[in-house]
Amino acid sequence: MLGRRPRNTLARIVVLVALCVLLRAFVFWPIRVIGPSMMPTYRDNQINFVNHLAYRWRQPQRGDVVAIRYTGPHMLLMKRVVGLPGETVAFVAGQLLIDGRPLEEPYVKFPCRWERAVETVGEDEYFVVGDNRAMHQDGHEFGRATRNRILGKVLL
Repeated sequence: MLGRRPRNTLARIVVLVALCVLLRAFVFWPIRVIGPSMMPTYRDNQINFVNHLAYRWRQPQRGDVVAIRYTGPHMLLMKRVVGLPGETVAFVAGQLLIDGRPLEEPYVKFPCRWERAVETVGEDEYFVVGDNRAMHQDGHEFGRATRNRILGKVLL
């Protein structure tokens, strides 16, 4: 099982385990989806990974699904970026408007009737919202998130 050179095999195992531990600790963080706000894109109790290095050299883009620090180190929100810094965002009869123009959102499968007045996204902020718009607006966490609270891009 260890081959002709057990020392080499054990050294490889130690290196692989160390690499996996380092990747898990600093790059790919597991995140569990709790709740229906991102359905049908992400199911309740599904486990995904957050790429913590995704935004080290670039900023979040419209359409990215991100992990946002909510409260404490273990409470994260998973939301989709729809509004970028300096843009105006509004919901009119369930349609998301960016700078007054409707945004095409192929990932939204459930229609909604949300209403939200126009607001301007700050210079260091992003407007985030879940994909399940059939949820009542009051039971859905969404809005502006500062850049320093966005921890990374959700993979898979």
